[in-house]
Amino acid sequence: MSNQKFQSCIDACEACAEACIACAAECKGKPGMEECEKLCMACAEACSKCAELCKSMDPNSAESADECAKACRACEEACRKCAEECEKHPENETCRKCAEACRKCETECEE
Repeated sequence: MSNQKFQSCIDACEACAEACIACAAECKGKPGMEECEKLCMACAEACSKCAELCKSMDPNSAESADECAKACRACEEACRKCAEECEKHPENETCRKCAEACRKCETECEE
């Protein structure tokens, strides 16, 4: 994994975690938005863990790349689920932004 790829994954994870936290906060306590809040919080946690793990790794090490790839797979799955849920609420701008951040992160993590 190149240094640039490592960094773009970290950047996408950090942006996604921020968007998910904002979305979960907006959805909290709103009827019908419980699943959105739950998935956003799970996604934020997965993205944060992935970013922190990848930040601590040496991008030139095969072992580090493998560890980061494992975290990215978990992050990718959380992002996919969160995006699918947020896309069910297109009238909510925060959900739309969250879904966009999740899709971008999902793409970065799968590469």
